[in-house]
Amino acid sequence: MENRLVDRFVSLIFAGIGIALIVQSRTLTHSAYGSNVGPNAFPTLLGAVMLLLSIILLVKTFRYKRILEKTKSLDYRKFAIFVGLMILYVFLFEPLGYVLSTFLLLIIGFQLLERGKIVYSIIIATLFSGIVYYVYVSLLKGTLPPFPEWLVF
Repeated sequence: MENRLVDRFVSLIFAGIGIALIVQSRTLTHSAYGSNVGPNAFPTLLGAVMLLLSIILLVKTFRYKRILEKTKSLDYRKFAIFVGLMILYVFLFEPLGYVLSTFLLLIIGFQLLERGKIVYSIIIATLFSGIVYYVYVSLLKGTLPPFPEWLVF
């Protein structure tokens, strides 16, 4: 099977998921107590991003040149480790808070994908965790658990 066919199929699946997310998020309430950002905001945004990216992928598949490339074998071990890492992230999210749990997820994820460059990984993970927290809590007036209670002075 060519990469084009797989990419087209996957883009259509993710477009469907994106549309379903947008439609279903409209059934959620528009505001939450103590927050200007309601529970429908993130699923709607995620659905829109998924839909946009799947459309871009679909358009790109029609522009592929017929180049035969060596196919790489899939690394199921890394995938399984990353799925386990995501499950651990869900369980540690509240006890560790958003900033620390996301920082750890990103550091381990970056090192799982490409060993080395630990300084860049730390910088990117710190900036991402901090900026997303600031934008969501300060600008959008949402609520996230910042840090664990035992770490706050």
